[in-house]
Amino acid sequence: MTALDSDPPELSIIIPVLNEGATVLPLLDDLARISEGVPYEVIVVDGDADGSTLHYLPPEVQGLVAPAGRGPQMNAGAHLARASTLLFLHADVQLPEQAFSHIQQALQQAPAGAFNLGINSPRLSLQWISQVASWRSRLTRIPYGDQAIFIQRSTFMAVGGFPPIPIMEDVALMQALKRQRIPIWIVCDRVLVSPRRWEQEGILQCTVRNWLILALYYLGVSPERLIRWYRPQ
Repeated sequence: MTALDSDPPELSIIIPVLNEGATVLPLLDDLARISEGVPYEVIVVDGDADGSTLHYLPPEVQGLVAPAGRGPQMNAGAHLARASTLLFLHADVQLPEQAFSHIQQALQQAPAGAFNLGINSPRLSLQWISQVASWRSRLTRIPYGDQAIFIQRSTFMAVGGFPPIPIMEDVALMQALKRQRIPIWIVCDRVLVSPRRWEQEGILQCTVRNWLILALYYLGVSPERLIRWYRPQ
């Protein structure tokens, strides 16, 4: 990790958090394990005004507080990033073993991309959900935020970053790229997302809610209304 080094890293990993003290250290350890010698920095952006998750960070990791909401938090992290490549990583997402190499290779094909989706659970229903999500993102070229979106910093800034909306900021960013005919690469390898939300809310209820919110967003319902149906964890 090179958060405090003078030379700029090759990859800036931006992690938006809210009450993630239990998950942030294992995530940082896993990033160090799979980094393959690639110089990177980590920027953790806390949506809690008290910065409760930041107290868990080691000194080499940058931490800051930003207004709650993944879009504003990730934008704040991107403005501090020093690398030419940005990786937006949710705190409950585990990258595959060769993620850093995959990102480098993918960016030779397109200036933005993401991974296939996997859910870290043996349940067949969740495996099916993750497979459908991967098919959808490959067909539409609109991956979600939990698929570990990566993008060249210059491209991210050129499209204005994440829009200032309370939900669907990941979809809106991908739509902005597509409107400008900027290609989006989907890596075949999978990230593993924690099943905690499905387990807490119920698999059927959580899945139907997510699909309904997406459909209503495409029909023009404002994110400010949609956020009422999506409770932060």
